[in-house]
This record gives sequence, structure tokens and C-alpha cells, in this order.
Amino acid sequence: MVASDPNAKGLSNAWDKQDKNDEWGWKRPKTSICGRENKELAYYRFCAFVKITGCGIFTVESNDMASKATIPGRKAPLGKYEAFVPAPLPPQLEWTPRLIRVLSEADRLIGKLAGEGGRLPNPHVLMRPFVKREAVLSSKIEGTQATLGELLAAEAGATVDRRPEDLREVGNYVIALEHGIARLKELPLCVRIIRELHEKLMTGVRGEQATPGRFRKIQNWIGKPGSTPATASFVPPPPDEVEPCLAAWEKFVHESDLPPLVTVALAHYQFEAIHPFLDGNGRVGRLLITLFLIERGVLPTPLLYLSAFFEAARRDYYDGLRGVSERGAWNEWIEYFLLGVARMSEDALSRAAHMNDKLAEWQKKVAGDSTNAPLRVVELLAANPFITVKGAADKLDVAFTTAQRAIERLERLKIVKQVGDAKRGRVYCAEALLEILEGPAQLRPARA
Repeated sequence: MVASDPNAKGLSNAWDKQDKNDEWGWKRPKTSICGRENKELAYYRFCAFVKITGCGIFTVESNDMASKATIPGRKAPLGKYEAFVPAPLPPQLEWTPRLIRVLSEADRLIGKLAGEGGRLPNPHVLMRPFVKREAVLSSKIEGTQATLGELLAAEAGATVDRRPEDLREVGNYVIALEHGIARLKELPLCVRIIRELHEKLMTGVRGEQATPGRFRKIQNWIGKPGSTPATASFVPPPPDEVEPCLAAWEKFVHESDLPPLVTVALAHYQFEAIHPFLDGNGRVGRLLITLFLIERGVLPTPLLYLSAFFEAARRDYYDGLRGVSERGAWNEWIEYFLLGVARMSEDALSRAAHMNDKLAEWQKKVAGDSTNAPLRVVELLAANPFITVKGAADKLDVAFTTAQRAIERLERLKIVKQVGDAKRGRVYCAEALLEILEGPAQLRPARA
């Protein structure tokens, strides 16, 4: 509970030898999405060094250096309680063999997602339900109860038994993400975009009184219902420290020479520790993960979403964040974050592949029909497994009766099934696709 007073694709390709002028002897990216060649080159050199040394990096030179890693910030006395002001990033990290191993695995799998995901038959179409899945799960972490099926059904025109406010909150998440992706074509990831994301996210929903798009001017805190700043489990920086902390956050994001996955893990912790808004901090923080990976060219499109992992391991998520604030447990947090990247990269690839297999199976069933309308309706199901006759007719620009016959054909083939018993405005669902989308997150490594 938060309370208040009143075209580097996959990095796994970096091992290809090339360029005699490169002292590391490894292929480097031609450019990055934001033109940060020097930063990405530093990362590829780091990866090459890890490979050459067999993951044997040891940067802890003294006990004094190790002790600095346990000081994540300072306490600001505020009467009967203290607020936590995080120190500027980056901290001194201990590059243990375990951390390098986890980073290497996450790097390999997100590289595989970037490469293979882009080669899927319908990457841009499949991205739409994946974005909505992330929106549902990120909002669920904050207490919103809408399900993915309800969101997709409502979007298709069905009446669902869910508060409109919940559906609007999830819908706003999608709007904010799409806005952020569009803005990255004009601006680097920055404090200005953060404010815009928050405004999109919080407009017209509960928490709107928390001044959408504006940083807080009063103290907030995190704790159980009824807690006060004095009894809270965490008290973020005082209001006058918020903007200086965010300025340091932005500087780190722009200038970090650490591996991108480590950079974003650190940046996510820091943003949540700053807690710059009265509400919506968690959702904005998770949006920034996706946007950072796109900006850095780690992923070509928003294919990876960590909210499913955070939701499935919610206690570990909050324990990891708290562990940094209380005892400087950076390695534990980064390893947890990288584990999420690895598992959700596998999950996204597996989910997308299963959806494409099912779509290909259905396309084969209707390929010999005298009209291509059933085939085109199958293609629509990739974006949303719920459909109506009117919706199909409008999207395909065909007559209502043509769309109706096409859906009836899919119903006979058991591809779609009517939802509910309405006589007019019937809604149909491709349940096999919905089951794939709503399936639990894959938390264990995929078998080779």
C-alpha cells in the first residue's frame, strides 16, 4: 500500500569474429537506436571479456570497496520518521562468477527472443495481445482485478462483469506504453517522458487526484493499511529531493557503460526507491523497463514483459527491492531481475510459437474455401481471440453477411465458440488462443 499526507538485435551475436581493427577481435554493433555507439561498444567489449576469461571477473579489490556497496543511500530525518534518499547510480558492484553466469544466460535468451521473435510470421500482430497481457499483469500487481479475457472481450464489444474503472486502468497502461514507444522516436528516455507516461496512465481512473503527470509535493510512504510514516516499511525521499534524484537517474540512464540488462535492473530499483508520484509508481517503473530495452536496441519491438514474472514471484520482487534499500543487496536484486529476463524471454518465444502453430493449423483448414473471408478472420484472431460479426465486417471492409458466413464456418470447424447466449451482437472466442495467452508464466528453464 502507498499512502500520502492530504540495431543491435540479440547480444548473442556479439561473438562473431570480425574487424581486425577491433582490439577485442569481436563483432560490434554498427549503431544503436539512439546513436550511442561508444556505450554499446563498451558493453560488447565487456561481453567479450567475460567470454575470454571464462566468466572470471573479480572487481572487488578490497574490503573497503565491498563495504561501499552496502551503502545504498542516506536517511533524511523528518521529525518522528526518516525518509530514504537513494545514492546516485551506479553502485560498486561485485562481479561474482554467479552474477556473470546469470547475466550471460539472460543476455543469450533475450538475444534469441530479439532474433527469433522478429522472424515469427506475425510479430507485429502478436505484439498486440502481448501488450495487453503485460498491462493486465502490471496492473494486477497494484490491485486491479481485470483479467486479460475481460479486457479483450470488452475491446471486441462484449459486456463483461467487471468495473469499468478496472478496465480503464488496464487500457490506460496500453495507451501509455504506445505513447512511450512513439516518443522514443523524438526523445531519449528522460524525465519528461516519465511525466507523460504517468499522465496517460492516471487520467480518468482512481488515483486521478494524485495529479497525473506531476511529481508529488507531499511525503508518501509504503506500508500496511493504516500505517503512518513512522510505522511504514519504506519512506521515499522528501518532496524536495525528488527532482534532484530523478535528474541523477536520467544522467545514469544516458551515460551508463554497464551492460544494458544490468543498467535497467539498477534503474528500475532506483525509480521505485524515488517513488516520485503519489500513485502509479510501480506501473510507470515497469513501463520504463520495456521502453529502455527498445531505446537501447536490445529488442526491436516490445516483446519482453517482466510483470508476469514479478506477479508470479511478487514477494521476491518486493523483497529484492527492499533488500537493496536496507542492506545494499545489489547482486541479489540484479540476479533476480536477470532471472526474470531469462524466463520471460523463453516464455514469450514459447507463447508466440504456440499461437503461430495454432493459427497455421486453422489457416490450413480454411485454405481451400471458395472465399478468403474465413482465412482473413483467422488472421484477425491473432490480434484478439474475441470477435463479433460487425467487428469482423468493419475490419475486413466486407458485407455483414460475408463476415457472418465466415464466422459460422469457423464455428463449425470448432475454431471459435459463441460466448454467452445473446441473439444479437453475438461475441465469439477462439478459446485455444485465449488459453495460450492466459496461461501461467513459465518460471522454470525450458528444456533443451
